[in-house]
This record gives sequence, structure tokens and C-alpha cells, in this order.
Amino acid sequence: MKKTQGLLSRLDEIGQSLARSGHALALIGLGSVGTELQRLDQYSDLDFFAIVEQGHKWGFINELGWLSEINPIAYCFKNSPDGYKLLFEDGIFCEFAVFELAELAHIPFAAGRIVWKQPWVDESIAFPARPTAAPQPSPTEWLVGEALTNLYVGLGRYRRGEKLSAARFIQNYAVDRILDLAAHIEAEQPAFKDQFASERRFEQRFPEIARRLPGFVAGYGASPQAALAILEFLESHFEVNPPMAKAIRELCVD
Repeated sequence: MKKTQGLLSRLDEIGQSLARSGHALALIGLGSVGTELQRLDQYSDLDFFAIVEQGHKWGFINELGWLSEINPIAYCFKNSPDGYKLLFEDGIFCEFAVFELAELAHIPFAAGRIVWKQPWVDESIAFPARPTAAPQPSPTEWLVGEALTNLYVGLGRYRRGEKLSAARFIQNYAVDRILDLAAHIEAEQPAFKDQFASERRFEQRFPEIARRLPGFVAGYGASPQAALAILEFLESHFEVNPPMAKAIRELCVD
């Protein structure tokens, strides 16, 4: 509880610092410090947008005194043209971007929470001007086909000694397709769904499939075992082409 209160207090302090700057318009909290406060915990970080007056964006990006005056900065790097990932000396981690008001109309983001704003700024800025369209689900047949061919290609690379590439094809790309297929297999449980990252809170959303994940993501040297686990899972829920299944199994045999 103490850590979560510290996160929210730090966000309030950032809002106050922006207010003192004389050239800021608003602070929007996002994610677990935005509209999803119920999932805020000691492992959360501060995701936010600082909205500033026209012509002042680069001043806030190039000079981070509006943050360091609150608490010394231990580390930061510019992870996008618009902002940073940053660690304060007291252990609070931030990921943020700075935008001028006109830019918000073109920025995809999930709805946020106004932490601070100038009185004349409309609260609607916490909501995307054009809500991000929900991604259209891919056809099941395509997802299964992608997963199978990822397994096949990955196993070929494993056999030629490209174990890193193999692990990505099998334990990343094929597993991503399993995540996409999850809703076809198991009823999704209530949890905060991240429209930009399907792996977020997957364990809470699909607990039965999540129990199989250790077999699907078995480690750098265990791609054949992972491939077999994924193949068997697909066969138990979908129609899998027998020749392709046979070819994958043959590549799994030493």
C-alpha cells in the first residue's frame, strides 16, 4: 500500500511541477495510474502524457528539470521522439511522452485520467480523439496455419544450429498465435485487457491455457520440446493437417 500511495503522490508532484512551469496544460495518467487504478500495485510504474503549450514541447523534452526537481534522476533514456523511460533515485520508474495539444488528435492511446490541468482545458483531452479500433480477429484457420508453420520453420533453424532464431519462431511467434486463439478455446475471465499487448494479464484472463505456458516457453535449448507441446495443444482443439503435423514431429526427433 505504501508503494502505491507513493506512486500516486509522485504523479501529483509531477502535476504540481508542470503547473509551476508556466507552460504546461495538463497531466494525463495512463494505465494503472489512469482509469485502471484498481490494478495499481507495488510493481506498477508511472505512465503519463504531459500536455504543454504550443512551441514548448522540446523545452520539456530536452530539459528534464521539471522532473529532477521532485527527485533526482538515476537513469533515463529517450525511447521515442516524444519522451523517455526514467528511473528516479528512490526507485519510482516512469514512461512518459510530451505532446502539444494539437498532436493528441493523431496519437493512439487508451483513455486516461486527468491528474492536473489548467482550468480552461477541457477534460475530453484524456480520451483519444479517434478511439483506437479494436483489432479484427484473424480467421482461426490462418492462426493455426501460422502457428504450425512457425513451428516447422523454427525447428529447421534449430537443426542447423540457429537456436536463438528457433526459440523466437517456436516460443515467441507460435505462442503469440496461441494467445490469439485463446478466446476460441476458453471463456475469458474478467481482467483489464490491454488492447496493445495480448500477453498482458493473460494468466488472469485465460487461467486454464496459462497452465500450459511453461511447456510452450521451455527455454533456449528446449525448442523441440516446446514445439511438441504446442503441436499437441493445437491438435487437441483444432483440426491440424496430418502431413504438417508429421513433418513437425520428425524435426523434433534427434
